[in-house]
Amino acid sequence: MSNSFIGRNPSILWFLLALSVFTIGVTLLSEATGTGLISTSFLKTLGKTLCLCLVAIAMDVVWGYCGILSLGHFAFFGIGGYAIGMWLMYARTEGIVTGSLSGSALPPTPQEVTDAIGTQIFGVVGSSEFPALWAFSHSLPLQLLAVVAVPGLLALVFGWLAFRSRVTGVYLSILTQAMTLALSLYFFQNDTGLRGNNGLSGLQNIPGLEAVPQATISLWFFWASAVALALGYILFAWVVSGKLGSVIRAIRDNEARVRFLGYHVESYKLFVFTLTAMVAGIAGALYYPQAGIINPAEIAPIASIYLAVWVAIGGRGRLYGAVIGAALVSLLSSWFTGGSAPPINLGFYVVKWTEWWLVLLGLSFVAVTLFFPKGIGGIFDYFERKRLPDRQGDYGPDKGALRQQEGVE
Repeated sequence: MSNSFIGRNPSILWFLLALSVFTIGVTLLSEATGTGLISTSFLKTLGKTLCLCLVAIAMDVVWGYCGILSLGHFAFFGIGGYAIGMWLMYARTEGIVTGSLSGSALPPTPQEVTDAIGTQIFGVVGSSEFPALWAFSHSLPLQLLAVVAVPGLLALVFGWLAFRSRVTGVYLSILTQAMTLALSLYFFQNDTGLRGNNGLSGLQNIPGLEAVPQATISLWFFWASAVALALGYILFAWVVSGKLGSVIRAIRDNEARVRFLGYHVESYKLFVFTLTAMVAGIAGALYYPQAGIINPAEIAPIASIYLAVWVAIGGRGRLYGAVIGAALVSLLSSWFTGGSAPPINLGFYVVKWTEWWLVLLGLSFVAVTLFFPKGIGGIFDYFERKRLPDRQGDYGPDKGALRQQEGVE
């Protein structure tokens, strides 16, 4: 059992158990089941948090296990959101336009319908024509494929160019941040076809489900987010275990030595970088229909920096640490910035958490880096050491020496 996949990754069962209990509990307390103890808005917050946990796991694998500090993974997250958002806007607008034109004396031609849809979507930026980016926006299967393919292709091309040039360390981090900044600035332009600063809105309205209450739709997305997080955890637990995981961690610790041993380091790094980008795209595709809107500010470089902070606080190099960090910071952020946290009156100054939350987050990151380098997840290491037997004597390989299993017994 100790050599099996589960034996090498005992945290999987505990994580799946905790996630199942959490999902069932939230379901029973949601408005969709009639109890209403958890509001629909907070249910969406929990669903979005699960998506952020998934992208945090992806970030942990690429940084905590492979040693690549990517400051651009939230860009892949945003691209996934844009890909599914394009279909949501097109399909929803098509239904509205078709309904409004159905009362015309003459049935509208397909071109008239297309022009009307274009006017509705792009009128806000002074256009009515569909750009090339929207060529497949009418097809849900193709847009779902784009959710995975576009981030994966972008990561593959970028990673191949960077890794083959053997760019590492802080220089690679700067390159990923530059890529994110370039994408953000590109999306901000009105002539890119993504509605510029307006972004894509109304994503919470799922086409064909207009009669279904938002409470029910939110619960469905919450379930989908929980399933995606569970599958993502299992996938990445497999990636970081066994020989593949050993090579990835060795690259993190001493890339030159791994290359000297005959491993094609660039291929391993490219595999991890591309796979995590694809999973980040899936997380974004589940996140933004629950958020209801996406704009270029969502993929600005600061978002990817936040992602690294979450992983560092939770404990990089531990999948469950990334989940803890993302969930904790995300929920605290919603509480502090949403006005729920009461202000503190110091007499000479009133601390309003909506203004001071980022300062608190920054101080927390500095404190964790200086005093708790293993993050919150490092607490589990303490209990792990506590379970080890208090053995005495020589446990070396020499003849007559005690063996570790004797100490366990």
